[in-house]
Amino acid sequence: MKVLVTGGTGFIGSHVVECLLENGYTPVVLDNLSSGIRSNLADDVSFYNMSILSKEIEQVFKIEKPEVVIHLAAQVNVSTSLKAPVEDAATNILGTINLLDMCKKHAVKKFIFSSSSAVYGDADTVIDEETPTSPLSFYGTSKLVSESYIQLFQRLHGLSFTIFRYANVFGPRQKSDGEGGVISIFINQLLNGKTPSIFGTGNQTRDFVFVEDVAKANVLAIKSGENEIINISCNHQISINELFKLLAAEISSSATPNYLPGQSGEILHSQLNNQKALQTLGWKPSSDIHTHLLKTIEHFQSYRS
Repeated sequence: MKVLVTGGTGFIGSHVVECLLENGYTPVVLDNLSSGIRSNLADDVSFYNMSILSKEIEQVFKIEKPEVVIHLAAQVNVSTSLKAPVEDAATNILGTINLLDMCKKHAVKKFIFSSSSAVYGDADTVIDEETPTSPLSFYGTSKLVSESYIQLFQRLHGLSFTIFRYANVFGPRQKSDGEGGVISIFINQLLNGKTPSIFGTGNQTRDFVFVEDVAKANVLAIKSGENEIINISCNHQISINELFKLLAAEISSSATPNYLPGQSGEILHSQLNNQKALQTLGWKPSSDIHTHLLKTIEHFQSYRS
């Protein structure tokens, strides 16, 4: 089966492509390389350097005839969405609609979408899929609007979907520049003897999920999770201060963080219930966060050597 992966040269996308290959699927990648790296893909994977906003993507659908689309390409920075909401909406909303329209025209069987826990906003309890949505950023809003379009395409045109709402994804290949994942930023700074910064008090909590587990969920959704919205998480929260201490201890660093003012649009606490993923996909995290942190540190260390 041929599967089109948008954003397939990126952090999550490249792991999804590898998981597809391991499970006997034929991935085709569409990516404009705005944040991804071509070398993240094997040379023999079909690759199209193209924006999801381009009407030229129809040629990809005509040539490749994918049966499934896994849509990961996105503008993912919360701060960028607040500074440039038009750019954020163009990529995340209009880009998604462009893909959905191509799926309808070319009889794609299923659309698998990477959304985010950012659609929920702040919640006082553990978040399940029925928790009311209340985004605190334009990024979260753009993901939520895209979810609505996906569900309408299913109702109006019969396009099957699975929507994933990820917790904070981390692991090998995550960028440590700009507003990348906090884990990759901390590891890179600690390995290079720099002083990491923590925005706010550091008492804000996050639910972190390993990138290889996220990739497995996407592949499982090809054959399950029909027309479902599903949280992908570890169902465990850890404070940024605790996370820093863990990483510093593993890297044998005595660094102390520099505390800066909190960022607007930032969620204070987040923990996602992952029971629906277990029930509908047979998915669960492969190990605890400590094991996955070690694997991520090892990747960064090998990259430096």
